[in-house]
Amino acid sequence: MLRTQVQFTETQYRRLRLLAQRRGVSISEVVRESVERHLDEESYDAETLYSRAAEIIGAYNDRDGSDDLSSNHDDYLDEAYR
Repeated sequence: MLRTQVQFTETQYRRLRLLAQRRGVSISEVVRESVERHLDEESYDAETLYSRAAEIIGAYNDRDGSDDLSSNHDDYLDEAYR
C-alpha cells in the first residue's frame, strides 16, 4: 500500500472516528472503503451512462402533467422566458 496525507475538517474526522469505532476498524480502512466505493460509482463507461439516461426519458410527468418535457424542453424554455 502507498501512504498519503489527507486533511479533514474536525466534523469529518469526528464522524470518521465514530464510524470506525462502531465497525471495529481503523479510520484508514473506512477511508479506503469509501474511496473504493466512490471510484466504483465513477467507473461506468459512457455507453452505460447514456443507456441509463435514455431509459428515463419521458418516464416522468412534469408538475402540470406534461409528459413531453424531455423532447420539447427548448419550446418550454422559450415560452418561460418570454
